[in-house]
This record gives sequence, C-alpha cells and structure tokens, in this order.
Amino acid sequence: MRQTLTRFIARPAFGQFITAVIVANAILLGMETSDELMARYGQVILFLDKLCLAIFIIEIALKLVAQGGRFFRDGWNLFDFTVVGIALIPSTGGLSVLRALRILRVLRVISVAPRLRRVVEGFITALPGMGSVFLLMAIIFYIGAVISTKLFSDSFPDWFGNLGLSFYSLFQIMTLESWSMGIVRPVMEVYPYAWVFFVPFIMITTFAVVNLLVGLIVNSMQDAHHAEDEVRTNDYRDEVLSRLDTIEKMLIERESAKK
Repeated sequence: MRQTLTRFIARPAFGQFITAVIVANAILLGMETSDELMARYGQVILFLDKLCLAIFIIEIALKLVAQGGRFFRDGWNLFDFTVVGIALIPSTGGLSVLRALRILRVLRVISVAPRLRRVVEGFITALPGMGSVFLLMAIIFYIGAVISTKLFSDSFPDWFGNLGLSFYSLFQIMTLESWSMGIVRPVMEVYPYAWVFFVPFIMITTFAVVNLLVGLIVNSMQDAHHAEDEVRTNDYRDEVLSRLDTIEKMLIERESAKK
C-alpha cells in the first residue's frame, strides 16, 4: 500500500492538483478581507476555505502513511506539516491573531514548485556567507554612526543626535530613499564638505556590500541547481545500469536454456 501511495503522490497530476488548491485557497483568503464579499458569500467562502484545509490534511496524512518515519526527515515535509498545523490551532480568545496566519498556507506553493524550492535552498545555503557580510556591514555602520554623531549631532540632532538616530539615518541613506534632498544636502548647507563622508559610505554599503550579498545568493542558487542536476544524472545512470543488468541476466538465462 505504501508503494501505491508513493506512486500516487509522485504523479505530476497530484502535484498540479495541490498547487491549484493552494492558489484557490490564497484567493479565498484574500476574499475574506472584503466585507462586501463576506456579507454576500461569506458562508460559501468559509466552506471552500475549510474544504481546502481538509485537502491539505488528507495530503499530509497520505504522505505520513506512504513515507512513515521518513516523512519527518524531509525539511519540506516539516514545513508543510507546520503550515497546515497552524491552521488547525483554535483561533479564539488570545489566539485570535493566529487566524491571520492562515495566509501562511500560500507558502506551501514553495514546497510543490521545484524552481521555488531551488531559490529557497540557495538562499538558505547562502546564509553562512551572508552572516559574514552582515557582520562587515554592521562594523561599517557602527563606524559611520560614531563619525556622523560626532560631526553632525550639534546641528542635526533629529538625524544624528545619538547612535540610534545615526544608525537609522545611515540606513535610509544606504537605501537611497530621499538621501540627497532629504538628508545630505541639508547637512551640506551647514557642513559643505560632508559629501566626503556620505559619498564613500554610499559607495561601500549600497554598491559594494549589497551587491556582494546578491552575488552570494546567486552563487548559492547555482550550486543548488548543479547539485540537483548531479542527483538527476546519478539517478538516471543507476536506472540505466539496472536495466542493463536485467538485460544481461535475461540473455544469460536464454543461453542457459538453449544449452
């Protein structure tokens, strides 16, 4: 029975059906935010939402039966189990906020879409390298916050009055959100040579460090893609070798029968 369920779950049609249910459930959850739609079709929408949840529960149950203990060794299975489990928690009283978390079910589309899984796996693989980049950025921000606080706090206490305000202002500058007319040019009216500080800061943080983060993520995604291709190649090779062994055994048996 487990083999039959495994083959059934592995069918492309089954995955496509689950993906369609996830998309439909996402639309239903969006419709629940409309008071007008809920007033007219509230009962139908809630019924369909519960039906989608029931389908997800049945899917998880089928996987549990088919895979047994192996189910909990797969990170994506645990992800699906957690997302569906959150929806089963009673959303009453102090737990009413969990009702909003039902939208997390939309994230299940990641686990059923190989391309999205590759993106997430690449991102997770890049986390160790990203940690080093974030540490480097934190050091740069700390140095910049100390310098800007000492230089500009007297004239611009709202932006650089203390380390916290300086951190926030520098973060705004890094994102290039109103950095010139909003902060830098007013500062330069009092301190004409302030550009000597702000321009290198933008060059280092916005163009160098941020692009380094993007490069790490892209490289990790490529590594995940190559690893997946290698697994497919090995599986295909094993399948071909298995078929060759079967053919060889059949030929040997025929020769033995002729003798």
